[in-house]
Amino acid sequence: MQVPQRVIRQRRQYNQWVGNQTLEDFALRFTATRARRGAFQVANTALGAVSFLACEAIGGSITLTFGFTNAMAAIVAAGLIMFLVGLPICAAATKHGIDVDLLTRGAGFGYIGSTITSLIYATFTFILFAIEASIMSAAMVMVLHLPLWLANCISALAVVPIAALGIRVISRMQLFSQPLWLVLQFGPLLYLAARGLPDIAAWTQFPGITGSNGLALLPFGMATSILLSLLPQIGEQVDYLRFLPAKRGAGGWAALLLTGPGWVLTGCAKIAAGSFLAYLAIERGVDWEHAAQPATMFRFAFLEVFHNPALAAGLTLVFVVTCQMKINTTNAYAGSIAWSNFFSRLTHSHPAGWCGWCSTWRWRCC
Repeated sequence: MQVPQRVIRQRRQYNQWVGNQTLEDFALRFTATRARRGAFQVANTALGAVSFLACEAIGGSITLTFGFTNAMAAIVAAGLIMFLVGLPICAAATKHGIDVDLLTRGAGFGYIGSTITSLIYATFTFILFAIEASIMSAAMVMVLHLPLWLANCISALAVVPIAALGIRVISRMQLFSQPLWLVLQFGPLLYLAARGLPDIAAWTQFPGITGSNGLALLPFGMATSILLSLLPQIGEQVDYLRFLPAKRGAGGWAALLLTGPGWVLTGCAKIAAGSFLAYLAIERGVDWEHAAQPATMFRFAFLEVFHNPALAAGLTLVFVVTCQMKINTTNAYAGSIAWSNFFSRLTHSHPAGWCGWCSTWRWRCC
């Protein structure tokens, strides 16, 4: 005898934020086709995520430690590895409109595996957020002489209102700040290169702490391992590139390649710039402990251009704040998605997310 099933109606609680298209960014599910944006807009937003000054700091540190030759060889090797690893990740994520969490779950990591990868990625965004905020704080202390605690509070909290409003507001911020960042980032470097300072030739012979400028396997491997700590950056690029149109023309492929795995082209150029600027700071009398700080590097770069200490300090502050607002907005946005993915897997609770069990927008799974 077949017993009829009884279906109990349950009142469902929906998150009201889901209905707000300004706040809804498809954080825990497939990015809807209607949410896809133009290639230029997405690429411009993803490019802004490459503004982080940790590149210059790392470039300066490995050069001062391992010398020019080992540092440059490590930059080339790490850049090639990161490009090859990032290419299939970005291609799959943009094709299917999913972030790294869903990508790893569908690629064979499974439910537990995607939980672990989300935790690793979320931790990376927190660490990078802290590093970039400390760089901004150091610049404000150096130029404005603010108390360190106040500078840290400003650096940490300034990006939250922008990141909370999602991809639409972040895209506008990246668009408006992009010209200023590009001019201040590459302007002084191009000027120094055009002048042909004798420091450039001496930089290529810099031995570092090791005292030897030749290529050696151990220093090369250590420098490469440090640079590969930037490998999870591809996850932040994917968080933006998933909004690319699924059907890509030439413009879509260019956006994918240049701001997806191609972020390493800009990134490696910035690392090499940090290498030179750290050496320039050493030559100008800065102690080795502070020579690898981005604020110190660019203060000397602007000083070489304008020969005005006050103007150089002001431009340094504007440049550092612009860079850190751009990257820490991304860190806060990507980190919030990663932590949401992690806790949704861990607790089976999906705030503002898609419930895979009951196929509805709900606070909790059935």
